[in-house]
Amino acid sequence: MDFNKIISANKQNVRNIIRLITNETNEDLEQEVYLKVWKNSEKYTEQGTFKSWINTIAKNVSKDYLKSSHFKNSQNTVADDEEVIQLRDKKHSPEERLIRNERQKTIMNAINSLKPKFKEVIMLCEIDGYTYEEAAARIKCPLGTVKSRLYKAKQELAESLQDLL
Repeated sequence: MDFNKIISANKQNVRNIIRLITNETNEDLEQEVYLKVWKNSEKYTEQGTFKSWINTIAKNVSKDYLKSSHFKNSQNTVADDEEVIQLRDKKHSPEERLIRNERQKTIMNAINSLKPKFKEVIMLCEIDGYTYEEAAARIKCPLGTVKSRLYKAKQELAESLQDLL
């Protein structure tokens, strides 16, 4: 049995099977397939074609690789690296922090310049997260009044913060 002919005749097929199962080109797996073929060639029985026997070995080697701790560790390493990159991306540069702080100051100044009844509903509903019903109970006024004041407050804020929008 000429092993070089076996490799050249099945190389592309083995490579395709490995790529299909593992989603990567892995020459180490290819070598492992041929090593198993070489070691077990005397065990081959002619129940099917020699090519299908090699394909089965390639499938099993690929599946074993996916189950292996090496594969799982490499996947975890990639995931950890991606998390680090995402964390790094979340950091803002000093310039971005300055711009964000200035923006927040501008918004707070605009809210503070509202009439007290409008400022109160904006603070309760938009800043503190109260529902309209909770805000109405807190300031002891009808629900419709809270909605109306909130609408008017947002209109005034939109006008005064036009530059930010």
